Amino acid sequence: MAEPRPGLALRFQRQFLAARPLRSLPWTELEQSLRTAPDSALLADILHETILHPLCVKYPPSAKYRRCFLTELIRKHESTAAEPLDGLYNALADVLKEEEPTHCYKNYLLPTGDCVSLSESTALISGGTTGLVTWEAALHLAQWALENPGVFRDRTILELGSGIGFTGIAICKTCQPRTFIFSDCHPRVLRQLGENIRLNGFIPEPDETWSIQTESQGQDMEGENCQNPKVIVAELDWGSVTEKQLLGLRADVVIAADVVYDPEIILALIGMLQKLSTSRADTKAPEVFIAFTIRNPATYQLFQAELDKVGIRWQMIPAHSSCNFFYDVQPDVTILQLFI
Repeated sequence: MAEPRPGLALRFQRQFLAARPLRSLPWTELEQSLRTAPDSALLADILHETILHPLCVKYPPSAKYRRCFLTELIRKHESTAAEPLDGLYNALADVLKEEEPTHCYKNYLLPTGDCVSLSESTALISGGTTGLVTWEAALHLAQWALENPGVFRDRTILELGSGIGFTGIAICKTCQPRTFIFSDCHPRVLRQLGENIRLNGFIPEPDETWSIQTESQGQDMEGENCQNPKVIVAELDWGSVTEKQLLGLRADVVIAADVVYDPEIILALIGMLQKLSTSRADTKAPEVFIAFTIRNPATYQLFQAELDKVGIRWQMIPAHSSCNFFYDVQPDVTILQLFI
């Protein structure tokens, strides 16, 4: 049975605006609908919910992505007896005139009706870092946060390896944290992270307030806040940060996504977790949630073994009951809660 027209157009919208891989879009359902009723109106609806959507006009996916999308949409149209649709060809002509930039946008629609818009690198590795794109584990961690807002509400959250900011921005928009501390160590990532935070309507604290190089940061962070939540971007090196500096952050919850992918990174992360544990000797230790894609089972097993070695207990978080961010192929992503 063909899917109702509005629902199909909205499925295209959500996946297209987030620039999900084109193969994952509901092309089969579109073909079935067009066979049942070869109507150009459905294609016009899809065009208006994707290429002509205000978010796409303001924050467009890459020119290559839009070009390939329109080419496939035209191919589906031409395979039917539907009336010609000039809008498709005009849109493709406009995209063909564009040069391919080094950055593009992805827009993730939230169940609240809001969205997270991100500027990302068009390359998986750019400037010597993989931190300029959004990875699957960040989507999974954000999905879990949306289902468990009480973990974050009115609390101070520290995110390790924030990358370009998807998970943290989604939490800031939906989970009502008191303070959210984004952190990373790569200068280019930090610049892009700050831009994305501002793009989504948040204003990071001034440099002199959030710089983790100062020992007095904890006192600075307790000042009056003009926005909710207070947002901080910190340059955080796991190896050089001290227990005293971490204590100044006063984190209630620590999260990270896709930071477990290399043995050296794992050891640095374990050391960071140990510092977090000792920095809160006089108070309750923060809750810790780590999401990662299991690309190499040996790396995952090493992480668990290193946790056991230093006495950090862990438990696996159950899989999501729903998904707002449309993964093309469900990756092997695990979320662990750590007890430090």
